[in-house]
Amino acid sequence: MTTRVLLADDHEMVRAGFRIILGAQPDIEIVGEASSGAQAVERAAAIDPDVICMDVQMPGMDGLEATRLIVADSSVHAAVLILTTFDRDDYLFEALQAGASGFLLKNSTPEQLVDAVRVVAAGDALLAPAVTRRVIERFGTTPPSATESGSIVVPAEVQELTEREFEVLGLVARGLSNAEIASQLYVGEATVKSHVSKVLQKLGVRDRIQAVVYAYENGITVPGN
Repeated sequence: MTTRVLLADDHEMVRAGFRIILGAQPDIEIVGEASSGAQAVERAAAIDPDVICMDVQMPGMDGLEATRLIVADSSVHAAVLILTTFDRDDYLFEALQAGASGFLLKNSTPEQLVDAVRVVAAGDALLAPAVTRRVIERFGTTPPSATESGSIVVPAEVQELTEREFEVLGLVARGLSNAEIASQLYVGEATVKSHVSKVLQKLGVRDRIQAVVYAYENGITVPGN
C-alpha cells in the first residue's frame, strides 16, 4: 500500500527536500503541502493523508496547535510526525499532549525520515531513545501523586494490569523496543506486542509515547541496569 503524506513547513526549501527524499520511495506519495499550521489543518481535512510531517515553528498557527486540532478531528485519520530540533523542551511535551505520533530531529538522515514515516503510517509511535531520555528527564523527577499520609495513589486503571503487563509498562517507560523487551523477559516479540496492546487499552492511552508520559506522571518505572 502507498503511504500518502502531507508536508507542513513554512520553508519551501525544506519541503522540497522532504518531497525529493520521500517522493523517491515507491511506497510513499506526497499528496499535499502546507506552509502554516492553519493550512495544515485545512488540507488535512480535505486530503485525509496517512501521515503529516509537521514543523513546529510556523507563522500564525504553529505546528502544536495544528496537531491538536488535527488529532481532535475524527474525520482525519492521519498520524502526525513532529519535526523538531529538541532545543525547546516545551515544544516536545506540548506535542506529546497534543497527540503527535512521532518525533524526528531535523538533522536526521534521509533514511531515518523515510523509516519514521513508515513507522507512524503503520500505526506505531516513533519513540526514539533521545526522545525517551527527554521524557524521563522531565517526568522522572516528578513524584507520583500521594495522599496526605504520604502513601502513593495507584490509579484504578493501573490496578487492572497483570503483573507481567505492569512489568512491560515499566520497560516501555525506559524506552525499550518490543525486541529488547522480549529479550529481557525471555518471550517472543508477538507476546510482547500483545502485552503492549493490552496495556495501552487498559490505561486508555493511544500509543507508546503516551504510555511513557503516563508511566512517569504516575511514578511507574523499572530501574535500569
